[in-house]
Amino acid sequence: MTNYAAKISGVAMLVLAALPIVSLPAAAFAQTSVKISDIDLLTADGMSTFKTRAQVAASRYCGDVLSLNARAKCRVAVKAELNDKVAVIRAARLEQATKSLAAR
Repeated sequence: MTNYAAKISGVAMLVLAALPIVSLPAAAFAQTSVKISDIDLLTADGMSTFKTRAQVAASRYCGDVLSLNARAKCRVAVKAELNDKVAVIRAARLEQATKSLAAR
């Protein structure tokens, strides 16, 4: 009897764990990206171009969200993630540029 109850409990736990994943829209699994290979992230113009591209990417990524409030939150989250990622890239490029100048 305990073995049967344990099996049912295990299956129920798996079903409950899968529910949040099933309820996510397909767009939540999509990747969004911003091309940065052609811009200099260490300049104001380069960052302005990146911010414009990030805004466009966020709008496209969140375009299927029906609720205006949810769409706004989605855009903020996408831009925050892109900004976090570009900050790491900028720091690496700045460090590389600093090392190049120090080597001269």
